[in-house]
Amino acid sequence: MTRPVVAPATDDRPFVYLRERTLPTFYLSSLLLILALAAASVRVAAGPLRQVGRYLDLFFMGAAFLLLETKNVVQFALLFGTTWFVNALVFGGILLTVLLAIEVATRVRRIGPLPLYGALAASLVVAYLVPGSALLDLALIPRFVVATALAFAPVFFANLVFAERFRDVEASTVAFGANLLGAMLGGALEYTSLVIGYRALLPVAAALYALAAVAGRSHLRRVPAVSAH
Repeated sequence: MTRPVVAPATDDRPFVYLRERTLPTFYLSSLLLILALAAASVRVAAGPLRQVGRYLDLFFMGAAFLLLETKNVVQFALLFGTTWFVNALVFGGILLTVLLAIEVATRVRRIGPLPLYGALAASLVVAYLVPGSALLDLALIPRFVVATALAFAPVFFANLVFAERFRDVEASTVAFGANLLGAMLGGALEYTSLVIGYRALLPVAAALYALAAVAGRSHLRRVPAVSAH
């Protein structure tokens, strides 16, 4: 009997334990259980889940952000090795990027969501078009600088979009609950890399941000009053 040919593992899909591009049933059931628990927790903390519908854009933002974070961890591991130090650099970089975005949002009022979405989309396109393998020929320091710029530019603009939107919410607890619930969904969607690969997570994140823009289109139509202090 001829055995099926198993596709070789690659940097994009380094899953040597999978014979097929599929999401194992055990993984799927576990993820559904985690999402159910997350929904129950948000229900207890923020009230009825139907209120989350008021902040669907924040829900999609949370899902997309977790995908970006996962993609960054994997990309840096491929470029610099899978170590605790590399993971610490990624998470530290994400936190610093979030802090920088908060400072910019605090000091420069009303940049406007539409330009920020445009910058976010452009950064995602650039990050997708430049494969990680293209950076391997660079020396260590230039490789780190370029990888950091590609990985954290979308995170920076995503946080500016979030800050611009969150300052207008009427019920911060419900809005934050929607964002956290979306983040849990994003963490679950990360497992789609078993089927589509890690690089394809960027288009998924872009699609989620597009859904956020559509869901928050009334916010996009607002004309910002720009002021700096």
